[in-house]
Amino acid sequence: MSITITSDMLLSNFTEEIEKRSGIKAAECYQCGKCSAGCPIAFEMDSLPSRIIRLVQLGAKDEALRSRTIWLCASCETCTTRCPMNIEIAELMNVLREMALEMGVANKSEKNIIEFGKAFLRSVKKNGRVAEVMMINDYKMRRPMTALQDLSVAPKLMAKKKLSFRPHAIKGQETVERIFKNCEKHTK
Repeated sequence: MSITITSDMLLSNFTEEIEKRSGIKAAECYQCGKCSAGCPIAFEMDSLPSRIIRLVQLGAKDEALRSRTIWLCASCETCTTRCPMNIEIAELMNVLREMALEMGVANKSEKNIIEFGKAFLRSVKKNGRVAEVMMINDYKMRRPMTALQDLSVAPKLMAKKKLSFRPHAIKGQETVERIFKNCEKHTK
């Protein structure tokens, strides 16, 4: 995929905004490609992690924010471990996801990832930890076209006691609630 670099891109404050929000200096990346070579999800991405950094460096905001790659990043930090400049690429991907959601330009083909993340957070907020069956039910109710996708796996997981219908109690539920309140306060 090629892009045309425009003066608007080069004059934009996109790179500075990324640095301000994440503390990541994308300009320090010299495109060695080690992040992309080590990424376990790279084969599924539309742009490799090194290319996403390059898009940020160039101020190519639309291309970076509309990329499928930012939604597929598993935040495993293999890229950061391999990076000779210690660039926190997984954090960069998080910031790009946040910006894409804020601007309403999130890649439409990744709606399932977005909804799954929201279901995960709702489960943690309510139970203090993930209650898998309740979380999956919440997710599937919001994405009905995926309802039967994993049905054959559930009985096997239940037989191995990997899924339970009720969440396990945790200590410190009030701490989890306080964390969510603080996060919500800072995002408004």
